[in-house]
Amino acid sequence: MAAAAVVQIPAGATFLETFKKSFVDVPIDAEKGNAISTAEFLEAAESLTTMFDVLGSVAFSPVKKDMLGNVEKIRKRMLAAPLESQNIQDLVRNELKTKSHTATEGLLWLVRGLEFTCIALSKNIGSTEELADSFRGSYSVTLMRHHSFLVKPIFSAAMSACPYRKDFYAKLGDDEQKVQEELREYLAALDKIVNILKGFLESKEAKW
Repeated sequence: MAAAAVVQIPAGATFLETFKKSFVDVPIDAEKGNAISTAEFLEAAESLTTMFDVLGSVAFSPVKKDMLGNVEKIRKRMLAAPLESQNIQDLVRNELKTKSHTATEGLLWLVRGLEFTCIALSKNIGSTEELADSFRGSYSVTLMRHHSFLVKPIFSAAMSACPYRKDFYAKLGDDEQKVQEELREYLAALDKIVNILKGFLESKEAKW
């Protein structure tokens, strides 16, 4: 499988500014139990997967494909029952009423993948360690316990293929300070959403 073409970044801009939707811009309705808008959440998750193209290895293709597959499971349910799926939490509640859990299970795995990415990049941006070490550390506390012995080598190969940190951040934009500031803001927004959804998925109303 050929590596996907990395988006060209306009001069003075950052890679994050090329995203169709940022997690910073995903509406969260605090008055409705932190309800997360479904369409914007899915667009932001799709945009995040282009980060794996910047990591630059075909080894990340299965990781990206898995996350996009889970996005599609959720989107299929949203399109099938749009009025019942305007926020992620209602989508899950209403799908489970039908005795189906395809989208709910997709959400569970998508949130795990988002948490894996969020922890790795948050760990890396605040340190001098290489990306491979940050992703391995994140994998050990997120996805690893959920993966079979067949899947673990796929992720291990991807993490071993991470570029050097200096090369990765250079690909995110010319202005390193701007890149760091935007990435911190982005990861804080992603972390908030991941924690809201993890809490919801662990609740009784999200069980099947």
